Amino acid sequence: MIDAVVVGAGPNGLAAAVTLARAGLEVQLVERASAVGGGLRTAELTLPGFQHDVCSAVHPLALASPFFREFGLTDRVPFVIPEVSYAHPLDGGRAGLAYRDLERTVDGLGRDGPAWHRLFSPLVDEIERLTDFTGTQLLRWPRHPLTVFGYGRRVLEQGSPAWGARFRDDVAPAMLTGVAAHANGRMPSLTTAGTGLLLGAHAHAAGWGFPVGGSQVIADALADDFLAHGGRILLEHEVRSAGDIEPARVTLLDTSPEFLATFAGDRLPTRYRRRLLHFTRGNGIAKVDFALDGPVPWTNPEVSLAPTVHLGGSRAEIVGAENAVARGSIAGAPFVLVTQPSILDGSRAPEGKQVLWAYIHVPLNSPLDPTELITQQIERFAPGFRDTILASASMTALDIAEYNPNNIGGDILGGAVTVEQLLRRPTLSTRPWETPVDGLYLCSASTPPGPAVHGMAGWHAAQLALKRFA
Repeated sequence: MIDAVVVGAGPNGLAAAVTLARAGLEVQLVERASAVGGGLRTAELTLPGFQHDVCSAVHPLALASPFFREFGLTDRVPFVIPEVSYAHPLDGGRAGLAYRDLERTVDGLGRDGPAWHRLFSPLVDEIERLTDFTGTQLLRWPRHPLTVFGYGRRVLEQGSPAWGARFRDDVAPAMLTGVAAHANGRMPSLTTAGTGLLLGAHAHAAGWGFPVGGSQVIADALADDFLAHGGRILLEHEVRSAGDIEPARVTLLDTSPEFLATFAGDRLPTRYRRRLLHFTRGNGIAKVDFALDGPVPWTNPEVSLAPTVHLGGSRAEIVGAENAVARGSIAGAPFVLVTQPSILDGSRAPEGKQVLWAYIHVPLNSPLDPTELITQQIERFAPGFRDTILASASMTALDIAEYNPNNIGGDILGGAVTVEQLLRRPTLSTRPWETPVDGLYLCSASTPPGPAVHGMAGWHAAQLALKRFA
């Protein structure tokens, strides 16, 4: 019997495996795909020489993650920190630019600049304390209650119909709504507001980092460290039950709650298993990768400074599009999340060419190919974009679910991001990574702190598991 088996080599599974191996345990990491990474994969999806991020592309929380700081991520992986974290073009050639420099952002927002400063400055100044609170489960007394109170007060404001009270123009509220839309939920709401404020604060703190070479290099760095500490990786191995892995003192699953229910079966109490099977899924995404003949011809050339671009127009337009998805339909002009990593990283495309990554939110299990909708929305803010396209590759929500079984129905966030499901992720517990089965842990994005590439769920689960060996 070995010490530990980790099932699933996504960022959280890798983080768990690294943590256990560094503690001196004999660990095997098992993955159904032919490469490690899960949501951290980079591949030639369109044409030779064009390196596309298959899943996640920009990593606002990686640079702030306590796990990655302890791991020494930036010493192992070169990151580019853009001067402009994200851009938000509007009709008529206007655009909001979120510089990493908060004061420069404020200067560009005109009469709404002071309101932006009052909203974000305290969060940026206390970003490490805020990360301490948001980086774990919420059922605990915060170590920095004043920081949490300030954040909570802003979440209540921006998650209510009063969310526009502090702004006078349309650029600042559109920018904040674009960041909040990362949560893929109804607007306004407490969870979309919390997401927008957290990501927005990181945009002005450490910045939204891009790893040189694509997201796969993060996974490769974790895998290399795991192997250097004696770990073993088994690829292309499908796991359905405990009989498909080596007997181990502890097993950690970087999987969906639904998989845990099947994997553990009757060993789980009926009530717990029922909760796993009724875990609420969020909306899905549908994605397109483009190989381009050159830069995107943005109407406002300053948008080309930002590797991340939020397309959707005004706050009202984005709200309409996102709420349509929440009701089960798709707007004709959807919110589009775009990254253009090759403006920073020349290794991603042949000289003079570019790659572009874009997705829209869609209802769960949608079969929609989003290529034309995304192309039209980019054309709205970059006329002539269509003429730069050399090739494209799309994934429907169903394709995304098939590619990664954790992304059920195309939900890439590990379940709906709602207040209830942040507290019950997947169940209401002060140790949500621990299951009722002795030695069995869940460590995916379906546990706290939830989605994003931060490794924290795997780190928390591994620390609990290590107590068995103390």
